[in-house]
Amino acid sequence: MTPVELRRHLHRHPELSFREEQTARFLSSALDAAGIPNRRIAKTGVLARIEGRGDLSQAVVLRADIDALPIREEADVAWRSEQEGVMHACGHDLHTAVVYGALLRLAADRNFEGTLFGLFQPGEEVNPGGASLVLAENPFDGYTVRAVIGEHVEPTLATGTLGFRGGKYMASNDELRLYLTGKGGHGAMRADHQDTVSAAAQLILRLTGLNTPDRILSIGKVEAPGATNVIPDRVYLEGTMRTFNEEERTASKQEIERLARENDAAYGVQTQVHFTPGYPCVVNNEVLTRRAIELAEQEQIPFRMLPLRPTSEDFGFYGTHYPALFYRLGVGESAGRLHTSTFNPDERAIETGIRFMSLLALKCFES
Repeated sequence: MTPVELRRHLHRHPELSFREEQTARFLSSALDAAGIPNRRIAKTGVLARIEGRGDLSQAVVLRADIDALPIREEADVAWRSEQEGVMHACGHDLHTAVVYGALLRLAADRNFEGTLFGLFQPGEEVNPGGASLVLAENPFDGYTVRAVIGEHVEPTLATGTLGFRGGKYMASNDELRLYLTGKGGHGAMRADHQDTVSAAAQLILRLTGLNTPDRILSIGKVEAPGATNVIPDRVYLEGTMRTFNEEERTASKQEIERLARENDAAYGVQTQVHFTPGYPCVVNNEVLTRRAIELAEQEQIPFRMLPLRPTSEDFGFYGTHYPALFYRLGVGESAGRLHTSTFNPDERAIETGIRFMSLLALKCFES
């Protein structure tokens, strides 16, 4: 099976996060047919292993995410999703095809010293993130992991163009939930109650006032079950917080709690603040980044340097344990926007992705 054929099969049969049973069985079958040993990991993921020669304790890990999104596909392609309301709208099917293709290429001659892992990871799109579940199983114990390598499609880059950024690259992600309670009542009798709605409105303004280039806070959900003449006893808020380093992440949580206390004092309400930890920042190893840039120059593959990106990725978990590199693979502007119903990446990027990832893996083994 070719990488493009594999990608199209996955696109026709997408599965949501942590429900990737068919996907895992299909990938395992494809790897078996290629003679590549593999096993399940994190329940619905697959971990492939190719042994080269020499010191097998030296390892390189190639990672792809395999889950899809709850989006009804509207792209006009022959391999469109056959699962109503589920779609590979973030390119995970293409990521998987690239890693699969790289494994096929490197397994053909096994011309490297060490052990190559192909990690087909479930559940990137939702907390707690499949990466955290993979690491909880300690699959690389006993190995010296030289690099964990991952990529992501990028429609703002021309097809086959790579994108790099050393050091901090993508933001951490924490979910924020706030419960404001007070004594509600008749909207015309304001002196008799605490106005939870006004308190919530002011708190939203104060929270979004925390936004800086390195810290993003947005409230996306507000529930105030009152009426035209009823102030509710309770208002509920949900939002997201993104930062680019752990110190800022901790300090921001403390600042949010402080603002909530001050707002409570001003309005006579009580606010409970809950954080659900998400993904850590994606921080690219500087040595691996330089190595990747040198390889792109050597192979005359076009590339661009990337700005900070406020979206998050559970790939960040790998960088807290091992040297890691996460880069972008251009799929052309005609692909449309990520996470939309018409997203349709240029499949010509797959060959560039395979070629670069294979060569980069070899370069990591050699260094």
